[in-house]
Amino acid sequence: MRTRLTERLGIRYPILQGGLAYLARAELAAAVSNAGGLGQITATTLPSPQALEAEVARLRSLTTAPFGVNFALGRRPIEDLLAAALALRVPVISLTGGNPEPYVEQIRRAGAEWITLVGSVRAAVKAEALGATAVVAVGYEAGGHLGRDDVTTLVLTRLVVEAVRIPVVASGGIADGRGLLAALALGASGVEMGTRFVATQESPAHPRYKAALVAGEATGTAVVERTLRSPGRMLASPWTEAIAIAEAAGDQERLLELIGGAANRRAALDGELDRGFVWAGQAMGLIRDVPSVAELIRRMVAEAEAAWQTLGQLWEGC
Repeated sequence: MRTRLTERLGIRYPILQGGLAYLARAELAAAVSNAGGLGQITATTLPSPQALEAEVARLRSLTTAPFGVNFALGRRPIEDLLAAALALRVPVISLTGGNPEPYVEQIRRAGAEWITLVGSVRAAVKAEALGATAVVAVGYEAGGHLGRDDVTTLVLTRLVVEAVRIPVVASGGIADGRGLLAALALGASGVEMGTRFVATQESPAHPRYKAALVAGEATGTAVVERTLRSPGRMLASPWTEAIAIAEAAGDQERLLELIGGAANRRAALDGELDRGFVWAGQAMGLIRDVPSVAELIRRMVAEAEAAWQTLGQLWEGC
């Protein structure tokens, strides 16, 4: 399955694993890379540059395939973390949720490929002008932080493909091979998945989190943090209801407590879903099991091929 993205990144399949706060660790990233996709470590929920160096070393002990390190902008200063990643000659850097411009020259000098997530055509055009290798178009269906315009993946991907010349990766609402084929049909060069990779055997997410994704429906999410101009999609729960109440009341202190990292860790890693929050996209409604990463990617490729053959039969009958 060759696309401009696979050729540029040196991967077999055009499937990227998202940053996944607290969850994108070496074992998951290595499993994705070994299966032919691009696995990523998340840097900004690690405590220090030394912890990132150890995580990269662990990843490299598990795979020789290309991988990336993801940085969520605006949550904490990333200068020391980014310098550590670049000193280790990490092949791919991805930037999420903020302005990438202050870091571009540093990444370029190090020779790394860099990818940035965008929620609008305007941001995609800017990223291309700054020299991005590719952009990830994050649609409204996605879990985690979204663009502010509430444009769906189906529309946003097509608009971004028309607006830039660099490879475009579709993200949001994709969990299987049919979603992969649909993204390619829109002109994307690949897909990024977050929620689907949470529900895999190699993911460090707590079994209760994974079970909630398997049992959940597409309507079982909630978008919060709009008052902070940083909307994000979570698994709907009494906790997200409390977030909505704090936002409506303008209670910033309470809101920041509810959306803090401690609340995310309690739920995602310790399984205390009633004492915190977890990120989840509408693709949750498409998740039926918790396979290994290798099985998930093998299945996706087979599904995409089967769907392609079915479409071909439609034209044969015309």
